[in-house]
Amino acid sequence: MKLVSVVVPCYNEQEVLPMFYDEITRVTGEMAKTYPELTFEYLFINDGSKDNTLSILRSLAEKDKRVRYISFSRNFGKESGMFAGLSNAKGDYVVVMDADLQHPPSFLPEMYSYVRDGEFDCATTRRVSRKGESKIRSWFARKFYKIMNKISQTEIVDGAQDFRFMTRQMVDSILEMTEYNRFSKGIFSWVGFRTRYIEYENVERPAGTTSWSFWGLFKYSLEGIMAFSTAPLAIASLLGIISCVIAFILMIVTVIKTLAFGEDVAGYPTTICVIFLLSGLQLFCTGILGQYLAKTYMETKHRPIYIASETETSYLERKKERAEAEQKKDE
Repeated sequence: MKLVSVVVPCYNEQEVLPMFYDEITRVTGEMAKTYPELTFEYLFINDGSKDNTLSILRSLAEKDKRVRYISFSRNFGKESGMFAGLSNAKGDYVVVMDADLQHPPSFLPEMYSYVRDGEFDCATTRRVSRKGESKIRSWFARKFYKIMNKISQTEIVDGAQDFRFMTRQMVDSILEMTEYNRFSKGIFSWVGFRTRYIEYENVERPAGTTSWSFWGLFKYSLEGIMAFSTAPLAIASLLGIISCVIAFILMIVTVIKTLAFGEDVAGYPTTICVIFLLSGLQLFCTGILGQYLAKTYMETKHRPIYIASETETSYLERKKERAEAEQKKDE
């Protein structure tokens, strides 16, 4: 028998979570009939949700023994949620997918067919359209992938999703990368392994709203650039060279204008412009160095990537203890 662990990070998904559970159990039930060697577990990661997500997970765990969950002490982010899921998944195969049904469970049988025979170590989906997204957000997303692939040695496929069906070998390789500042899209590519991309049209959420804002995605893209490229550090040297060249040219022009044409050089405006230019370049370069230094500082702290406050095991045990205590009181 082969166990498939379905890892599902959740943040404020109370509206769509019941629909997701119904769909994932339907699809995996059909897969179990087609592939009798497969069994499934569903590992939900509650990333500090502020709605009734945890309550729903508790009820699902009570009625379905295949359901497991880990509830964080606060919101640590989706990257921490995926790492927690991969770390605690018991399966021979591991699936990572969102709970909002934008990663359609109906793709799982096709994904398994590619991984099953050993030809591929991972099957994933790739969006070929961004239907439902704003034009500005889509434009920035495409530019991010182009810039990232130019400045980094790690290739990230445009439109590639976190929705992945992976072998245990690939998952173990990912878990060896215990860095605090995580960018999973880059990590999936960096570890290598043979990957099959399945193209599909973008699917909109059936309920609820996304927790990803434009600013959040922008910061996430900066995380990816700094995690898998040192090109921004070269900007400081490049700007320094350009500034020196410009200063040298201006110096020659000023000398020629003064000696050959007798023109007076306005000292105050020139000085102010030069000061603002060089100060701006220095602050910009210092900011880049500061970002990399901050990432290094956070790594050296060796803080945990997440903190779990509750699991389905601890919840059921506490519930059992309370029931026994109430029974003793009645007696």
